[in-house]
Amino acid sequence: MVGDAAAAIDFYVRAFGAREDIRIDAPGGGVLHAEISIGRSVLMLGDGGADGAPFTAPSALGGTSVALHVYVPDVDALAARAEAAGADVLQPPTDMFHGDRTAVLKDPSGHVWIFLTHLEDLSAEELHRRLPAG
Repeated sequence: MVGDAAAAIDFYVRAFGAREDIRIDAPGGGVLHAEISIGRSVLMLGDGGADGAPFTAPSALGGTSVALHVYVPDVDALAARAEAAGADVLQPPTDMFHGDRTAVLKDPSGHVWIFLTHLEDLSAEELHRRLPAG
């Protein structure tokens, strides 16, 4: 859920190359339900805070406890596009121990996104060997 679904959809189209698949407007205004696609991932969203709805936008909570992970063909290009559109880059694209090149972004609605481009397959043993010391 977001505070302004119409603005969020516009941002996702510009920043992440999303495609709007479905939009159902709420009777009193706003977006009751929408579906967007980013690559092969489909996400559903709408305006949060409607009377009786069990959902709240991150902006109303002061943060989020969820990170959306999405694999994309070119995380570097997506991160640059998203930053130009107004996303906060929390971690620039980086080759990670788990075999993915990863960027962490925060959108204007307060959602945290982890975009990844897969680089290599790892065995469980190799993954544990590469795990950073804590």
